[in-house]
Amino acid sequence: MARCPAPPHRAAEARAAATAFVAQLHPTPSARTVQNLLLLSSELVTNAIQHAGAVTALSFKADSDTLHVRVADPSPAHPQSRVPDLTGRTGGFGWPMILRLAHRVTIRPLGREGKIILAVLAR
Repeated sequence: MARCPAPPHRAAEARAAATAFVAQLHPTPSARTVQNLLLLSSELVTNAIQHAGAVTALSFKADSDTLHVRVADPSPAHPQSRVPDLTGRTGGFGWPMILRLAHRVTIRPLGREGKIILAVLAR
């Protein structure tokens, strides 16, 4: 497992961490899989910042068949799907995108300390 030394404060930091993680993998996943991992990481971190106020941890893991991205945040509230705002003011696109890109998404409550969202995609 690869943990980020400090929680990211921006989606760009999450993408950089995901890129560094993928660079250590052998064999390297396909370009499409890497792109999906970057997008998942970016969206999970963006959602945590926008809806929970912060990211408390970001980590990545790989096995022979899957890649995992894990984001922890301080809010116990689970993500909610909502109608996307086509005017671009309130969003609503991130969570459905995460659910489409990931093979599996699980949410683990941490009580008063928030939650962990784990997204798994095929390698």
